[in-house]
Amino acid sequence: MIEVNLLPGGGKRQSRGARFKFSAPSFGGRGKKFDGWTIGSTLTIGVVIGAMAWMFFGTRSHAAELEVAIEDAVRDSARYADLIQKTEGLRARRDSIGQKVSIIQEIDGGRYVWSHLLDEISRSLPDYTWLTQVVQVAGGAGQGIEFRIEGRAGNNFAIPRFMESLEASPFIRGVQLVSSEQIAETGEDGATRQVHQFTLNARFENPPSELVETVPLFSAASGGEIVP
Repeated sequence: MIEVNLLPGGGKRQSRGARFKFSAPSFGGRGKKFDGWTIGSTLTIGVVIGAMAWMFFGTRSHAAELEVAIEDAVRDSARYADLIQKTEGLRARRDSIGQKVSIIQEIDGGRYVWSHLLDEISRSLPDYTWLTQVVQVAGGAGQGIEFRIEGRAGNNFAIPRFMESLEASPFIRGVQLVSSEQIAETGEDGATRQVHQFTLNARFENPPSELVETVPLFSAASGGEIVP
């Protein structure tokens, strides 16, 4: 503030040169003044309060967005869990159907085994030789079948010829003579004859692919459907 004495003779004469005094403006009455530190502190407090308010409302907005995202994630999780459960059910059903198809194919693969065996046995049978029994003794459908042949021959030379003919078949391997004995048999005419009773063991063998043409019951390209 600049003070100038306008009253003549009032007070002492000022020294040469005007005196200048500066002070901060007063607010709210005399004696209440704000210096630079007060103004700076006020501004700093205002900035801090504004920053805190911005952070508070920004955090609330972000929290609201997170709550919405969590709710969406929960709904998606429930939907995906239902889809996963249905997928697992379909997969289990597919595996079950695959097992059944495999069993059916295995059975189907051996449906002609005995047809081939009986055909080969009858074709290999020499003259004056007849069979009394052909029975399976081991193995499954079309896999590792072992069978026994029981019969009678008019002479002792017919048995080796029969064994050689069986071994020459592409469907039969491992022909072995289990027993052979001579017995008396009474014919229809009442006459008694001496015959040779024998027992053979053998096993079925899958022939080379070029000898037998097979068609699968189920086609992989048809997705497991039965091929007509």
